[in-house]
Amino acid sequence: MFVVKVPGINGLGKTKGCEKAGNAILKSLNEIYSNEENKPINTKLLDLEEIHLDNSNLEITNKLVYKNSSEIFQEKPRTIFIGGDHSISYSLTKSFFDYCKKEKKKPFLLVFDAHPDCMEPAHKDYPTHEDWLRSLIESGFPTENILLIGVRNSDQNEITFLKENKIKIISMNQILDDLQGAGDSITEFSQGNELYVSLDIDVIDPAFAPGTGYTEPAGLTSREFIYLVQRINRIKNLKAVDLVEINPDKDIGNLTVKLGAKILSELI
Repeated sequence: MFVVKVPGINGLGKTKGCEKAGNAILKSLNEIYSNEENKPINTKLLDLEEIHLDNSNLEITNKLVYKNSSEIFQEKPRTIFIGGDHSISYSLTKSFFDYCKKEKKKPFLLVFDAHPDCMEPAHKDYPTHEDWLRSLIESGFPTENILLIGVRNSDQNEITFLKENKIKIISMNQILDDLQGAGDSITEFSQGNELYVSLDIDVIDPAFAPGTGYTEPAGLTSREFIYLVQRINRIKNLKAVDLVEINPDKDIGNLTVKLGAKILSELI
């Protein structure tokens, strides 16, 4: 598994600190001896890189993320990108979309998030963590190939946008009613297509993941989330995962960083 740190932030000043997540998660990963499949975890053996970014220049940041990830998609069978805030997902998924078009593959996108991130774009060239998915859709990503999971706080304009574009959603109540069934639905949706998965840590209840900018009550437990991650990791056509919005500066007892390391350990 190829692991890439992407310390990009464009959260309207609200996500400062997320750029530190990559290093913090990898440091915490040293405390995990094996994952739940009993696979040994040794950070020294990781195929690890970083896209070095200057967050004061959003134009260059977006171009670097797009360019580097384009090369990665061509060369690597599977990659984990560690953010950063959710704004990095625009350039990553746009690159993924263009890669799929070039290779004549069908791009599918799973997004775990407490919010739909479909606000009216603040700047069309530099999507923020609040509007990156809308910007991706407006750039041409097929809406029928997008599945949102765990959304529980949406702006009215976002609700309208999601309905107009017929975006599929698995709600929190659907997950709680039947966790295994939700896993089955995710697997069925993803089968046979090139898959990108975006994991915003705020999909998890802040009792388990307080270290993020937008804590939303009544989210997934860490156990439920790990179960779904394990299911997703078994999908053969999984091309890439990003893990975003972990903020060590806002963490309590290192809980969120440790959970990020746990998620990473189950993916590698």
